[in-house]
Amino acid sequence: MKFLFRSKPVVILIGFLIWSWMALVARTVRWHVEGEGEARQAWQASQGIVVAAWHSRILLLPTGWTRMIRHWPGRTAPVAMLISLSGDGEPVARAIGYLGLSAIRGSAGNKKKAGKDKGGTRAIVAAARLLRDGGGLCITPDGPRGPRETVSLGAILIAQRAGAPILPYALSSRPAKRLSSWDRFIIPFPFTTGAIVFGPVLETPRSADPEMLRAELQRRLDTATRRADKLAGYTVQAANPGHSAT
Repeated sequence: MKFLFRSKPVVILIGFLIWSWMALVARTVRWHVEGEGEARQAWQASQGIVVAAWHSRILLLPTGWTRMIRHWPGRTAPVAMLISLSGDGEPVARAIGYLGLSAIRGSAGNKKKAGKDKGGTRAIVAAARLLRDGGGLCITPDGPRGPRETVSLGAILIAQRAGAPILPYALSSRPAKRLSSWDRFIIPFPFTTGAIVFGPVLETPRSADPEMLRAELQRRLDTATRRADKLAGYTVQAANPGHSAT
């Protein structure tokens, strides 16, 4: 069964279905948007820029791109998303291709499979090159294995290497289905209510302490996520990394 779902024809079909669902959600949900002005300015002013969002909201992530970001002026270089080399990542890579986005494949190594190359080094090099060339890069800083909604140093190191700022990007929709996966993956529904919140841009100079930048990105993503959840209609609890309202 696992072989069947990872065969090329099935992967192509799943990728098309994922893209179709992403597009339907983006076009039919009633979206509330906050922080677009500052985000657009950063998009225009920065040579390269990292967009950071939680892994559980992958099906929501293209909404901001299709509805507004791709229409912002000032960036002609490619925009990509960092996606793991796992078989599960292949349909997502194909889905975002329909949106005009490219995929950089690679992830941090699995501690249980220390000898298996997950493409992390190659991905960091490719991502930094894209950013230095003026591109945009979307990263899920808690992926691909968690802990959920906890920022790892990977996104910080990539941004610092390229001298690129990080734009916190939070999305929410209600109602939505939460799976029992490690990240409590969200399946959004069309014709519902949703929110897109861009947080304050985080500069990442090489002279800065990576751990301090990691903690600050955590704070900004948590704040943006709670705000997006509230705008979507959820009851939002006090700040608690890894435990959003949905």
